[in-house]
Amino acid sequence: MTDASDEAPGDGATGAQNAANDATPAGDADPAAVREFHRQFATGVTVVTAMDGERPRGLAVNAFASVSLEPPVIMVCVARQSETAPALHESAHLAVNMLAADQVAIARRFAISGGDKFAELEWRPGTNSAPILAGAAGHLEGRIERRVPAYTHTIFIVRVEAAETHPRSPMVYVRGEFHDAATLATPGGGGAR
Repeated sequence: MTDASDEAPGDGATGAQNAANDATPAGDADPAAVREFHRQFATGVTVVTAMDGERPRGLAVNAFASVSLEPPVIMVCVARQSETAPALHESAHLAVNMLAADQVAIARRFAISGGDKFAELEWRPGTNSAPILAGAAGHLEGRIERRVPAYTHTIFIVRVEAAETHPRSPMVYVRGEFHDAATLATPGGGGAR
């Protein structure tokens, strides 16, 4: 997934890039400690999609957040060396597919570089053509309003134009593993929801 941890699947960094990133400038935190923090931080699992001409493109992303509800705006961070980044830079629209807990194989497929991630995968074009994955727990569709360079990534600021959720338990990623959000314990010992 695209995040600050080079141990997360699919961030696209090479060993040489990771070694170069491990050089700690004065005043910066130890990269290993920062990576461990990110591994401990639970996130939802999304697949961000866009069309590249007639070809669907996508990648697993956990660096996704709500910016505003009024107006509805989200942000997505994508590594610039990602194979999907050029399509996101050219496209006016994208979709954020929130994966369901039973879609681990899809999460793994979109977390690695290379290959046709949409081969034999059920999807449909959204309102503005961005691919919507079948079986997801929900999706957002939006217009890309800004692209902000941020070190090794680009932050995409997106105005949400359509939103849909389904009664499926979402997937959660923490400590390098995928989990079913429905089975997570409630703080204070309240058990699973």
